[in-house]
Amino acid sequence: MSANLKSVATPAVRERVSSEEWAVRVDLAAAYQLAAQFRWTDLIYTHISARVPGAEHFLINAYGLMFDEITASNLVKIDHAGKIIDDPTGLGYNEAGFVIHGCVHEARPEISCVLHTHTRAGVAVSAQKCGLLPLSQHATRVIAQLTYHDYEGIALEMDERTRLARDLGPTSKAMILRNHGLLAWGPPLPLTFTTLWILQRACEIQLATQSDGPAAADARRTSPPPARATRFSSTPRAAPGRTCSTPWCGRSIASTAAGASRALDAV
Repeated sequence: MSANLKSVATPAVRERVSSEEWAVRVDLAAAYQLAAQFRWTDLIYTHISARVPGAEHFLINAYGLMFDEITASNLVKIDHAGKIIDDPTGLGYNEAGFVIHGCVHEARPEISCVLHTHTRAGVAVSAQKCGLLPLSQHATRVIAQLTYHDYEGIALEMDERTRLARDLGPTSKAMILRNHGLLAWGPPLPLTFTTLWILQRACEIQLATQSDGPAAADARRTSPPPARATRFSSTPRAAPGRTCSTPWCGRSIASTAAGASRALDAV
């Protein structure tokens, strides 16, 4: 799989941000590129955000850019009140993205990144009363870490944040937004991306199973015991003498994306 990497002309910011912020920018831009390659995009209408280390600010995509146009230097920096701190493109940001992402970052201070998608499979499962079912190994890996939030319309009202923060809970790592889509958060960004990937795949498997009609009922009867989900650890264990090479074992998303961020923004 190859990507047609694009770049929107913007001033380089590497020399005027900290090395820690730049590292976050590189990983965040690469996450957008991966999401584009996995076809998780909904034109310009979803977001991935990351907290700026050592500051009450977070980075989000500029309004109007496609995911494959995002680079480390054209991300928008905003504070928790929605004030723009740095906007190299001058495009601003999507208010709905601020309502959701700002809420998660504020409600859960330990969180460093938030990913939100409107994929076909994710929205389809979010529209089902049953939500995510334990029909697959993928589902059991996330179902115990999953919460739900009822649909209230396009997320433009700030008072929805109170209810969204309540539904996040203190320890969850992902959420199904009813009739809307999928949400995942945490540190670090590579692990959070993986959590969303597993949730997305679980939704795809559920829809495939249900498409069999009566066979779906049989699948539910043979589903893995829900109790197993509570014993699952997302931290892999490498065999003695071997180094784990999965993204959540220390490799940055940038390397997983085959240098996408370097190709997009080498300055």
